[in-house]
Order: sequence, then C-alpha cells, then structure tokens
Amino acid sequence: MKDILEVNNLNKSYSLNKSEEQAVLRNIDLRIPEGQFVSVMGASGSGKSTLLYTISGMDRMTSGQVRFDQEDISSLPDKTLAALRRNKMGFIFQQIHLLKNLTLLDNIVLSEYLAGRESRKAINRRARELMSEMGIAELEDRDVTQASGGQLQRVGICRALMNRPKMIFGDEPTGALNSKATSEIMALLGRINRSGTTILLVTHDVKVAARTERVLLMEDGRIVGEQHLGKYEQDRNDDAKLREEKLSSWLLQMGV
Repeated sequence: MKDILEVNNLNKSYSLNKSEEQAVLRNIDLRIPEGQFVSVMGASGSGKSTLLYTISGMDRMTSGQVRFDQEDISSLPDKTLAALRRNKMGFIFQQIHLLKNLTLLDNIVLSEYLAGRESRKAINRRARELMSEMGIAELEDRDVTQASGGQLQRVGICRALMNRPKMIFGDEPTGALNSKATSEIMALLGRINRSGTTILLVTHDVKVAARTERVLLMEDGRIVGEQHLGKYEQDRNDDAKLREEKLSSWLLQMGV
C-alpha cells in the first residue's frame, strides 16, 4: 500500500517581531498510507491544527517537504495548490461556515458549481445521493437555522465529499456536538474510511480518537508518540470500551 501523505523534516514558525520567531512545528516526519484513519491529539498549543493546515497546503511551511498523492506540494504556486485541494482533498471543521442565505442543498453544491467539473444536474444528483447516505435527505430545502448541530455537520461532510476526495482533513469536527451526535458523526466517518478514503482528524476527545486506526500525540510542535489501535469494528460496543481504555492508559503513560 502506497503512502498518500509523506512529510519530511517539516518546520513551521511565525514571526513575533523583526528579530524573533516562534516555532510551532519542529522536524515533523510522518507517513500516512492510503486508506488509513488517523487522529492527532495533544494539549492546546501543541501544534495539532497547525500540522493539519500545513500538510494540507492551507498554510505554508517554513521548511521541509510534503508529498501528497506522490506530488511535492511544498513549493507549488498558490493557484496550483488551491486546485489540488479542490480536486483531491476534503475539509471538515468544527464550525461549518455555511451561507445563511442558501438552502442546505445549495451550500453543498456551491463549490462544485464554481468548479464546473460536471453539469449542474449531475452535481445536484450527487449532492442528493450524499444527503441520503448521511440521513439528511429531507432537509435539502431548509436553511441553516432550521437544522441541528449534528445535521449541519452532516452537511459539512456532504460538502467535503462532493469532489470525491482522496483524503479528508478534519479539525475538531465533533468538538461542538453532544455525545450522541458525536457518535453518529464518527460512525459516518468510519463508513467513509471503510470505502477507501483516507482521513486525518484533530481531536481532544479520547472517545473520538479511540475510533480511529492510529493516534498521533503532539507536544511542543513535535510528534512524541503514536498508538496503533487497528480498524474499529462499528458494531462491537465492547471493542469501543476496550479501545478507549487502551488509549487512555497509553496517554496517561505519556503524561497527558
């Protein structure tokens, strides 16, 4: 199995003033094989979100190399990098950032309309198929204020899947949801992953991370450890509890 993402000696710093910089990512090396479901944990300020934004090309690195789908994206021009994200990546955030003057269906299709890869009829058909798969087909004509947080997150997942991405990046996608909605969203992401899509998400929630295949732990801008849990069996509640206990024990050993 080939790596969908290869990161070599990645560093990211921000300028505090003319003579001082703050290092946020330090000498990161990372390989993620195609089809893997990976989560990133760590204390606030450890660099989790910066790592996600930098390796996905949403933010520029200071030094190092990132190869996505065997293409070096480290120094791609902005327009080329934006096209790569638009064509091969999907993004899910804690805050969905939907347009309030559009229906939920319109929010899902808008970016594909602008991309112009398919006819609007084909785009609408795919959006409705995704909404059906996510269990929100009946909501297509509602506006943003007429849906719950969990339903809006499902809209965000539909939008992220419209371009058939090779990899989905999620920044605390369940952070604003209650436990029931979190479980439902993780079940949906698990199903998407089992269909072959690689997923990398940032989370602070042990229950969320325990449903992923591999957990990375960050501290002070470095990956200081990882735990391999294997594929999650969706229908085994006992397995979920054992995974949570194993992950919690490891985090405790790591001083988290």
